[in-house]
Amino acid sequence: MLQLNRLQAAVGETPLIRLNRLSAETRCEILGKAEFLNPGGSIKDRAALAMMASAESAGLLRPGSLVVEGTAGNTGAALALYGKPRGYGFLFFVPDCVSQAKIDLLQALGAKVTVVPHVHPDHPEHFQRLARRAAGAPHAWWVDQFDNLANQEAHYGGTAPELWRDCQGRLDAVVAAVGSGGTLAGLSRYFQEHAPSVRIICADPMGAAMWSWFKHGHLDFADGESVAEGVGQRRVTVNVARARVDEAYRIADAEAVAMLHRLREEEGLFLGLSAAMNVAAAVRDARINGPGRRIVAILCDGGARYSATIHNPSWLAARGLPTSFTA
Repeated sequence: MLQLNRLQAAVGETPLIRLNRLSAETRCEILGKAEFLNPGGSIKDRAALAMMASAESAGLLRPGSLVVEGTAGNTGAALALYGKPRGYGFLFFVPDCVSQAKIDLLQALGAKVTVVPHVHPDHPEHFQRLARRAAGAPHAWWVDQFDNLANQEAHYGGTAPELWRDCQGRLDAVVAAVGSGGTLAGLSRYFQEHAPSVRIICADPMGAAMWSWFKHGHLDFADGESVAEGVGQRRVTVNVARARVDEAYRIADAEAVAMLHRLREEEGLFLGLSAAMNVAAAVRDARINGPGRRIVAILCDGGARYSATIHNPSWLAARGLPTSFTA
């Protein structure tokens, strides 16, 4: 049996899972890239390792450093998981819309967590702005995942070539939502250079700005709200600015939650809402553009961190969202 000499060696090389019922319905092959199988439970493992490695190479991180970041949970969890053995401390600013399970996880991993109101990115008390100010302390490093280009490099050098290899050069489209923008940007750069016929699709929740940006070139996001965590960017980050996107779809919470239930009941996949958004966008694209194509949706994280929210029927019912799967 293969033995890995350290945990981070297990990051990446995630499998593609065929979504059988959805593939049969659309007569396209709908595949999910199972990023929830990374050791830290999400696609953010890739970015966290890449950003820490870049900072270490630049001399910004050394044992005893304080890693400071604004996070919706998954990036912070990955940073703490892989950074603790390197001798780093952690201070995270988390918006109050994040599930308690994620906050508990960050604290269990040894991070100091400050929960702050969820405000617009331009607000001086936005969680990322607070992190930037806190990183002015001695021996502190601000990760800045939204504008840190090492974020997208993790996907340009890892996620994208894995997809192309595992699809054996037959791939028509890839779907990813935007949190920091690193996944979408890294994927788009790779395929633009190596296989420009592969379409890059953005899945965006209501109230976010990326659909408006990619479709219309402006940031008009006054069209509702979403319960999705970690996705739904309202500004053009440095990572987003590097992305080439061929199509963008608005995915309302009700559609995403309905897909969440389907994936759990029909495919045995217990996922987060951003993963369900990506699958919903893949299905929509399949239905619009016809059969015979292969589309990959990024399955960003698993459902355990949302058991009290999007997988809780009472929580869903209170927000008028579907509480179960109806065939």
